[in-house]
Amino acid sequence: MSLLPSWFWIAVVVFAALSQTVRNTAQRSLSGGNAGALGATLARFLYGIPLALVYVAALQMLSGDALRLPNFSWPYLFWLATGAAAQVAATALLLGAMHHGNFVVAVTYSKTEVLQVALLGTLLLHEVPTGLSIASMVVAVVGVALLMRAAMKPAPAGQAASRFFGPAALFGLGSGACFAYAAVGYRLAGLEMTAAGGISPWYVSGWSVLLAQVMQSACIMAWLVLREPAALRAVFSGWRVSLTAGMAGAMASFAWFLAYVLRPAADVRALGMIEVVSSYLVSRSLMRERILPLEKIGLVLVLLGGIGACLGAR
Repeated sequence: MSLLPSWFWIAVVVFAALSQTVRNTAQRSLSGGNAGALGATLARFLYGIPLALVYVAALQMLSGDALRLPNFSWPYLFWLATGAAAQVAATALLLGAMHHGNFVVAVTYSKTEVLQVALLGTLLLHEVPTGLSIASMVVAVVGVALLMRAAMKPAPAGQAASRFFGPAALFGLGSGACFAYAAVGYRLAGLEMTAAGGISPWYVSGWSVLLAQVMQSACIMAWLVLREPAALRAVFSGWRVSLTAGMAGAMASFAWFLAYVLRPAADVRALGMIEVVSSYLVSRSLMRERILPLEKIGLVLVLLGGIGACLGAR
């Protein structure tokens, strides 16, 4: 790990954010069809498994002993499994917000994830963010709030305040908490495996992504078989788009996990907020809409938060 330059984690996070934008774009076309939001989520995990298998096989070949598997300790498997479950739960909570008609509010609250990561990282890993890092997180969250406010439809008279304290807000905060636990859980899993000695971050990220996505795919498929078989069929019939979402998602996951091994989760998620900027710009470009002044302010704040995260990293 020491052979990597100190700035390398920044490049990894930027790559992860851009790959996630590609994944989100492909998922959007899936979720708008018969696959639904949960089917699109399955595509993101299931169709990433082939790439994960190729990546792990290549790593095994390069290790000089293709048949020798790493030592998966129980603590490693615990943090990986609970992190994977939390990631699925976070998605489910966002889906729950859709049913309450305030998805924009839920997304805004879910982005408090970056602040919740800092809290969990401090409690579980004793990784206390610097003052600049915390300020950067707050700035980025405010930027997201402005972006979401610009995208929000005017509320009926007397309902402007209630929409920010209703069920969608609770779902959003819960989603952010689950995403935060997933980030910290993945970092703990990565550190547990690297503690065995002689294992590179690349090796850790490859195996961890493969195992996590197998777990996640199995859980979501079981749910869809029982509750939404039509969505499952749509995922397989639309395999071309699903494959794009899965491959881009797998590349993003490799990068995120590698970053979690290299840096504290709070630093990674703070810089990772730039994914909001790339996704927002792509969305506006696809809809051919002009970016409003409030949106420009929000984008600048998110970018400033990302820059601050780099400067404030320990």
